[in-house]
Amino acid sequence: MAGPGSADRHAGSALAAAVLGFFVVTLDAVVVNVTLPSIRTDLGGGLVGLQWVVDGYTLMFATLLLTAGSWSDRAGARRSFGTGLVVFVLASVGCGLAPSLPLLVAARFAQGAAAAAIMPASMSLIRQAFPDPSARSRAVALWAMGGAVASSAGPVMGGVLTMVDWRLIFFLNLPVGAVALWLTARTQPSPRRAVSFDPIGQATGVVAMAALTFATIQAGSTGFGSATVIVAFALAAVAAVGFVLSHHRVANPMLPQGLFASRTVVITVITGFAFMVGYYGLPFVISLFLQQHRGLTALQTGLVFVPMMVIGAVLTPFSARFPRKPIIIAGLTLMALGLAAIGLAPASIPVWVLAGLMMLVGLGGPSVAPPATAALLDSVPAHQAGVAAGVFNTSRQVGGALAVAVFGGLLAHPDSFVRGVHTSLLIAAVVLAATTVLALFLPSTKENA
Repeated sequence: MAGPGSADRHAGSALAAAVLGFFVVTLDAVVVNVTLPSIRTDLGGGLVGLQWVVDGYTLMFATLLLTAGSWSDRAGARRSFGTGLVVFVLASVGCGLAPSLPLLVAARFAQGAAAAAIMPASMSLIRQAFPDPSARSRAVALWAMGGAVASSAGPVMGGVLTMVDWRLIFFLNLPVGAVALWLTARTQPSPRRAVSFDPIGQATGVVAMAALTFATIQAGSTGFGSATVIVAFALAAVAAVGFVLSHHRVANPMLPQGLFASRTVVITVITGFAFMVGYYGLPFVISLFLQQHRGLTALQTGLVFVPMMVIGAVLTPFSARFPRKPIIIAGLTLMALGLAAIGLAPASIPVWVLAGLMMLVGLGGPSVAPPATAALLDSVPAHQAGVAAGVFNTSRQVGGALAVAVFGGLLAHPDSFVRGVHTSLLIAAVVLAATTVLALFLPSTKENA
């Protein structure tokens, strides 16, 4: 029988692997943005093709999260995580070696699919490795560091590597992936559930998320009134209805019966959505504002975001030291106040004041995301951690994509650009404020109190 030391080593390996998995998944969502001009110089192609270098990853990531979470619970978190890592590394090699833009986009689609497998499985690994809620909270805070560091360092790392060769941003995943796979092999085998597959639920879920994500991405460039966007939203609605109906007709549906009967699950999923509206919506809006309206360069704009990102990365490990419910409420409140203050500020606001106000939004990184994740994992059985994580991360992806699409539409007209900036940020503030009120109804537990 394995002793406590062996169990600790297994848990440590699981946590380290999960951190690295979250790191590469997040890094490849943000690092590619600064390389687009270099990619266009080398591979050619139009603006639409370059957009899909970014959006292809997001589309597959969001589309397959639910399916990947369900598969993680059935096949086992370690197997799902390891498979996702292998595919991710191979797809990264494909990105780095791509001789043309279409092949690069195809490889990015494969990366996004692999990322969808990695993300919920990484959360399941933590849920299984740390059965004690207090230890799990600390583990989740460290896990969140992977994403926080990637978000903060991604643009700078991408810029530095691109000075040598833009392909290096993808080859970076090889050593990181190799270490993560080695650590995964050192973790305890994950339990598997021998339950029947739900083909109708899986198919309708994939179609609904693919259509919804595509419509949201497309609306950012063509507007919500375009025929393509309307058809895609309609298809998403039809597939969603089919998804719901199928769950009442099968013994083992894709989403377990009673998952949303938990008030904690519902509130944390909505919190994840609202968090991304503010946390991803703000950089999108302010980046355009600083460059198009204030005349800053890309580098100067990036430096404005450094305080916001750094404070989130530095404080994330300490989030587990505070009761979850109060810190989630405080974090949502600070984000809402920061967004509202920037939204109401004059367009001539000094850049240093803007950077200070954005730090309020940056505080949402450590004070909302890790405790909400820990609360979600505590509220579901271990064998449902994968699908619960899939639902949670799907809501986050949809929140971020929808924010970019809606705010992009508000910023599309030069004559009303500044008004669009203010309106976008105030919408985000209202979403965060409403979610703050909702968070007051989180159930009180030992960890939440």
